[in-house]
Amino acid sequence: MHCRDSRSYREDYGFRIDACPPRDPQKKGIVESGVKYLKGNFLPLRSFASLSELNAQARSWVMGQAGTRKHGTTRCQPLQLFALERAMLRALPAQAPDLGVWTCVKVHRDCHIKFDACLYSAPFTLVGKTLWLRASDGAIALYHQHQLVATHPRSQRAGQRMTVRAHLPPKAQLFFAHDRHWLLGQAGAVGPACAALIERLLGDAIVERLRAAQGVIHLANSYGAARLEAACQRALAHDSAHYRTVKTILKTGADLLPAPEVSAMPSYRHARFARPAATLFANAQPPLRH
Repeated sequence: MHCRDSRSYREDYGFRIDACPPRDPQKKGIVESGVKYLKGNFLPLRSFASLSELNAQARSWVMGQAGTRKHGTTRCQPLQLFALERAMLRALPAQAPDLGVWTCVKVHRDCHIKFDACLYSAPFTLVGKTLWLRASDGAIALYHQHQLVATHPRSQRAGQRMTVRAHLPPKAQLFFAHDRHWLLGQAGAVGPACAALIERLLGDAIVERLRAAQGVIHLANSYGAARLEAACQRALAHDSAHYRTVKTILKTGADLLPAPEVSAMPSYRHARFARPAATLFANAQPPLRH
């Protein structure tokens, strides 16, 4: 459930809120009597084809009937009192204020809250907590126990994820710090074969591929850059650019063997059980004749 920010509304338009005290229905009734009068004297038996027609009828009713009657409490005509108060009124702001709405949200296990079909990050220490969210036209603010804990620009696209890396747990921060640019730089330092293999792993831009690419780069810590480059070269020669392939080559020592001949690889690599067309037609039997 969303609620309007009455304090910001008051401050932006420059007026004071005179709230009715609790458990005092007599004073509340005076405030609500204007709504009852409007519903009983203006709305019945009226129809409106547009907003402009409604405004025209409302203005005519106020100037000719509601504003000239004798008010039950003040015993004066409302228009006469308005003439006295008009000089004290301030002009409306040239630009309408950006009024926000408040709502309660919960921080999910992925360190994000959901609002208006979009996701916004919050500090990982608040996972499972309920926060107050203030949404304006251009920003999202999150509060916990009256303290501001996160701010985001308002997303303009449904399903978008707005994430501040510092909000994530330390291990997750380290994972996302080793991003595409970091991986390509590390692979280029190892060698051209490693760089080519990492580029193929990142070709789909999927987070699982990111993890696999990180795993390939980290193999240099155990086996060294030279062996990793040789293993990547052998994996590419076999058209198997996968982390598991590179790791198996290093673990079995296959990278220390002579490099395989790329030209010896079959050209029909995507059809494992295919046979050359000449062999297929040579073994074909002639059709039976009756």
